[in-house]
Amino acid sequence: MALAATRPDDEESSMLRFTGQNFQPLSSGALYWPAERTLLVADLHLEKLSSYAARGQLLPPYDTGLTLARLAGDMLRTGAETVIALGDSFHRDEGTASLIAADRKALEALTGRARWIWLSGNHDPAPHELGGECLSHLAFGDLMFSHEPRHGQVGLVAGHLHPSARVYINGRSVRRPCFVHDRRIMLLPAYGASTGTLNILGPAFIGLFHFGQLEVTMLGRDRLYPVSPKRLVGG
Repeated sequence: MALAATRPDDEESSMLRFTGQNFQPLSSGALYWPAERTLLVADLHLEKLSSYAARGQLLPPYDTGLTLARLAGDMLRTGAETVIALGDSFHRDEGTASLIAADRKALEALTGRARWIWLSGNHDPAPHELGGECLSHLAFGDLMFSHEPRHGQVGLVAGHLHPSARVYINGRSVRRPCFVHDRRIMLLPAYGASTGTLNILGPAFIGLFHFGQLEVTMLGRDRLYPVSPKRLVGG
């Protein structure tokens, strides 16, 4: 049986209800909060490949530009007035200084277009001066935004774990980044162009979610796939 897909021009049908609020997941990995005109993104890991290059791994450092271009498109598409980056926005603290001129200019354009809130992560805990506000976490009503999920926290929206889901379709294994929540904790997929993933059935997620209340939305190339937890497989 093929997965039921949500097409880009009809993503409103895939609204996620969480802590009394409606959130619209985007196939890019961003999450839009219409009531607050706010765009949420997790784990940009800007300057990841440049940090690898500095350590002798010869990789083309184009990930920052690709990530910023995708983010610019999501901001334009949604009309977001606020952006909340849920930590690990830079792969290392020194990433804020290693931006090439074109990427720095692109980032300045984005932070000048909307209210920008940078939450600190385990990769980038230090404040910086790239525009916007640098916070450790952010509380809003019944919601708490932070980088790392905490066991037992209710109303938490976070990133950090780079969640992905694996299913079998027509005899083939498919693993894709995903949004996942259980009405208490919501995790966003990693947004950065060079980020990896962890299977939500893996050790890092043990005890974090109530499996019986799990809602999973996988990212396709240009669409979203709501997936029943019963179809998830490990590995």
